[in-house]
Amino acid sequence: MSPAILAVLAFSPIAVVGLFLVVLRWPASRAMPLSYVAAVVLAAFVWQVAARQIAAATIHGLIVAATLLYIIFGAILLLNTLRESGALTAIRQGLTGISPDRRIQVIIIAWLFGSFIEGSAGFGTPAAVAVPLMVGLGFPAMAAVVAGMVIQSTPVSFGALGTPILVGVNTGISGDASVAAIAGTAGLGPESAEWLSYLATIGGRVALLHAVAGTLIPLFVVALMTRFFGSERSFVAGLRVWKFALFSAFAMTVPYLVVARVLGPEFPSIAGGLVGMAIVIPAARAGLFMPRRVWDFGPRASWQRDWTGTLEPGETGGRDRRMHLVKAWAPYMLIALLLIATRIPAFGLKALLQAPLATLTLPNLLGTGITSSIQPLYLPGTIFVVVSLATFALHGMQARAYQRAWALSAKTMIPASVALVFTVPMVQVFIQSSGGAAGLEGMPIVLAEGVAQLAGAAYPLFAPAIGGFGAFVAGSNTISNMMFSLFQFGVGTRIGVDPTWMVALQAVGGAAGNIICVHNVVAASAVAGLVGREGSVIRKTLLPFGYYAIVCGCLGYAIVWAHEAGVWNLGSYGLAAVYGLIAILVIVALRRRRSGAHTALRPGP
Repeated sequence: MSPAILAVLAFSPIAVVGLFLVVLRWPASRAMPLSYVAAVVLAAFVWQVAARQIAAATIHGLIVAATLLYIIFGAILLLNTLRESGALTAIRQGLTGISPDRRIQVIIIAWLFGSFIEGSAGFGTPAAVAVPLMVGLGFPAMAAVVAGMVIQSTPVSFGALGTPILVGVNTGISGDASVAAIAGTAGLGPESAEWLSYLATIGGRVALLHAVAGTLIPLFVVALMTRFFGSERSFVAGLRVWKFALFSAFAMTVPYLVVARVLGPEFPSIAGGLVGMAIVIPAARAGLFMPRRVWDFGPRASWQRDWTGTLEPGETGGRDRRMHLVKAWAPYMLIALLLIATRIPAFGLKALLQAPLATLTLPNLLGTGITSSIQPLYLPGTIFVVVSLATFALHGMQARAYQRAWALSAKTMIPASVALVFTVPMVQVFIQSSGGAAGLEGMPIVLAEGVAQLAGAAYPLFAPAIGGFGAFVAGSNTISNMMFSLFQFGVGTRIGVDPTWMVALQAVGGAAGNIICVHNVVAASAVAGLVGREGSVIRKTLLPFGYYAIVCGCLGYAIVWAHEAGVWNLGSYGLAAVYGLIAILVIVALRRRRSGAHTALRPGP
């Protein structure tokens, strides 16, 4: 069978997702079982994978799905605890004190606070924290999920203290002789004590690519929000805050880039989020770069039915009492402290929570070599539950109110289980498809090789999309980097460009793929009580993913071919075209605002 046909077949489980989930608008609970069946049929009859390996991959997927459901439950429980305690009322009042403008609020919560949480924990935790917080503050659930997914891009490569680089890329390339030879020319081979310097070099290039593309992400967030959820249904209302959006972007990306280049992959997202909040919140209070007119969602009666789910936006519940802002925010501060304390090895808690006695392991499932393990004390879900219990005491809640929080959380989580029970096993069957009797590489590699053969020297333009595809399937930048880093490195050497840049393009694309990743969307939708609307979320987030993949692909092409084609080449021309188009849109938005203001000032006849 030809490589092209194999690549098309490998793509078919993803095509099923696109057709039924995105195009035909089926809920994930109906679309994902079909995708799982497609992956199983291909694995069994084309890749000729043994039945027990398919079964083991499915079991492993179910275990991973259980951990995701636990995280979802913990996030919803924390939100309902804060709602019942009355803390959400104080938090909403505090954010309104900064600015009542929803565009400003979403930048602060999703972009800055979300980046900090991503740097601390990763693995979808920002959506689990920021999305329900925005819903509790009065955002439509769909708007909160879209915002939470779009920011799952720039900070992701350095999430969980650099795990996608230090684990994902490292695992993907460290055992290969060609990588060792190239790294070794600089004295940075895998056997060298300086191997981490080689990973840091890749991380610095990843940060540069992200800093260029990610600078417009806050603007994308607000523009999408006003286009799909504003009474005007227009990008213009979002583009009008371009000054504040760019200011907030640079407040995060500049320290992010500096830390990545100076300190390495562990702390860029944490530093970017913290420094960004320290700069942007006081500036917003002082009115710096703030829009003249406050923007809010239209009256609740005008909202479309699919914008909301089982979590009611803005309903605070609980006792009607005044709570100090610090006390109200204390649970989120505690989450941040616990995430950092349990993720930084120097504190000693990480080793304790990941110790063998604290790990549930199922080794060599069905004799296939696939191992599944859970570290329940290390999961973010445990931190959410612990903080919820602490909030019960800290906020002096009544037992009946806390019982309501638990009951409502369990009820909200249940619908998400159907979709995840098929989504994650499909991913695992897809990934674990190598080693069959047909002698083929796994489906992801077969698909990537097909794209590389078709693209030839232009492949750097498509490298981020391959990384994004890996994250779309696997739900993790780390796993995408494990799957494709060595492949990307090899393509770079074959076409005669710096392979380190190709690995960087892989890592950036893998981060951007989280924007549209199916099981991340399912999880975020479940946290917001929006189960069944996953396809609608992905349709809205395809644009920022496309922007990210195109910009990074063009920038990567411009860099790797500059030594032969010069600074002005296909990549730099493409980059200029993309940013030129965006600049024109912003200018048009500003002119509309001015013409509208002039019309309003004209005297009547």
